[in-house]
Amino acid sequence: MIRVYSSINQTRYAKDILERIDMKNCNAVQFPIVPGCRLTKEGSDEKVDATGFKQIVGSLMYLTATKPDITFAICLISRYMEKPTDMHLLVAKKILGYRRGTLELGVQYIRNGRHELMACSDSDYAGDMDDRKSTSGYVLMLANGAVSWSSKKQPIVTLSTTETEFIAAASCACQTVWLKRMLEILGHPQNRSTLMLCDNSSTIKLSRNPVMHGKGKHINVRFHFLRDLVKDEIIELVHCNTQDIMTKPLKREAFKKLCELLGIGKLMG
Repeated sequence: MIRVYSSINQTRYAKDILERIDMKNCNAVQFPIVPGCRLTKEGSDEKVDATGFKQIVGSLMYLTATKPDITFAICLISRYMEKPTDMHLLVAKKILGYRRGTLELGVQYIRNGRHELMACSDSDYAGDMDDRKSTSGYVLMLANGAVSWSSKKQPIVTLSTTETEFIAAASCACQTVWLKRMLEILGHPQNRSTLMLCDNSSTIKLSRNPVMHGKGKHINVRFHFLRDLVKDEIIELVHCNTQDIMTKPLKREAFKKLCELLGIGKLMG
């Protein structure tokens, strides 16, 4: 039997949020955002109270500290706090409904799990319907559980999927280097190259070969430190076909599978 020696969750805080927003008896749902959901700033929907919406989103943001499965959905609705509409509020309430249905779930870490840091990065291309910016996402795994994760809109408009994925991989690399240093301070050094999974072959080739001018010459130089990390064998980029929970809404089966891979499960004890 696999022994769980540690887990993280915010069950009590989640219950407090649901009670404060008067949703403690709301219907539980199985995933936080409907596949294919597209939100925009402008639309025909009626405006809602911005202050109340900000309070809900702010409370949900704090929950992302232990809930990687809701990180993308909260990243998405947080873009509309200035002038929220009925549609934005509906998505926020759906996230709360998902949280109510997963109160007993948390991220678990396994005693005999993988003790080498592993990273996964991905992005969606021009997913924001207003400014056509992309979303970067990454997850870092240790002991068969997620230890660091992020979903964030990229600062620039990208011109290709290669550029989008390269920027996402660079963001993931930053966090990987920092986390490796922290683990060394804590007495758990990572002596091997950290495996980083990426689903874009051109990004991997660009990180190894700076002569790919056609696909990389327009990418901002600040992201090219990824090449040095690969060259110095600090990070090893490997191709992997996957769907990412941090950058796009997924169907229930894919969402559930990725939650399990992140170490999200029913809390024991």
